[in-house]
Amino acid sequence: MGCSKWRAAFNFGHLRVQSKLSVFFTMIILFTYLFYCLNGYCDSLPRPVYDQQSNYHNKIVVNDGHETSARQPGAYNASQVSFVREQLSDFTNSDSPSNNISIANNFGSKKFPQAIIIGVKKGGTRALLEFLRIHPDVRAVGSEPHFFDRFYDKGLEWYRNLMPRTLDGQITMEKTPSYFITKEAPRRVFSMSRHTKLIVVVRDPVTRAVSDYTQTLSKSPGLPSFQNLAFRNTTTGLIDTSWSAVRIGIYAKHLENWLRFFPLSRLLFVSGERLVTDPAGEMGRVQDFLGLKRVVTDKHFYFNQTKGFPCLKKPEGSSRPRCLGKSKGRPHPQIPSEVLLRLRDFYRPFNLKFYQMTGHNFGWD
Repeated sequence: MGCSKWRAAFNFGHLRVQSKLSVFFTMIILFTYLFYCLNGYCDSLPRPVYDQQSNYHNKIVVNDGHETSARQPGAYNASQVSFVREQLSDFTNSDSPSNNISIANNFGSKKFPQAIIIGVKKGGTRALLEFLRIHPDVRAVGSEPHFFDRFYDKGLEWYRNLMPRTLDGQITMEKTPSYFITKEAPRRVFSMSRHTKLIVVVRDPVTRAVSDYTQTLSKSPGLPSFQNLAFRNTTTGLIDTSWSAVRIGIYAKHLENWLRFFPLSRLLFVSGERLVTDPAGEMGRVQDFLGLKRVVTDKHFYFNQTKGFPCLKKPEGSSRPRCLGKSKGRPHPQIPSEVLLRLRDFYRPFNLKFYQMTGHNFGWD
């Protein structure tokens, strides 16, 4: 009798230990799974059927350099796409670290950019891109890819993989201001897609040159003076066009290179000055050019007196408004007025030709 009681107690205790061990190991497996998923390692796991269909549906077909979607039976319909876009637009356009979670990245597909901001350096390209990223139908690369000027040998597939995923109806974009002055860039962009829309942010070339110099000076304090770099001979006033800060501002020369491959209708010229004084008006033109609904309006902006340019108003759920970084809006060094006048005289004929080519007077003279 005593042995029976002892045996029963042992069996019960053994079962209780087994139960605890099962729970313990189950919890370890769950926590491990959650840890790896939150760190983006779940992409290799089998995905739901609807996700496989969405990727198949959005598979890129390049025909004559133009991207199209391959629509297959069983793929999600337009109403489902709209619903997903509404649910994810704020999430996928934010700069928060949560964008790296793999479940969000599995929606849509990676495509070549339909629009590229190709220039110009210190013209306002970063501001334009940040303003555009408010739009729920715009998905853009944050950093500058420099594919068509520095990394072209890596191939188009490498370039496409840099792009964010987009849904049907969304536009993929990137910006690299040095494309505008790169001789090979127009042909290379055209080879990718002749349908690419090109945006050029331009600014008074004299002011732009000083801004360019200011940025370089902040990185290299021992830099020679602006006038020593701008002139080959300060006595004769001969301008040194080999200096990049001067060369970039000869917009007409660079535009001629692009017009050999793209019609003027494929290019939009954004005024860097108006992007500061009337950001909503200029953004309206940009959205129209891209075929987007005018979502970004004056309600999104306020003028920051300290920085001297517009900032985005505080988004919902954020504790502060969004302004460009400290590197933007630096105070310019004092440049002798006679130096600026000589430089303005140098640019005048190029500006007039640029006005004629674009059909727009930017008022720099």
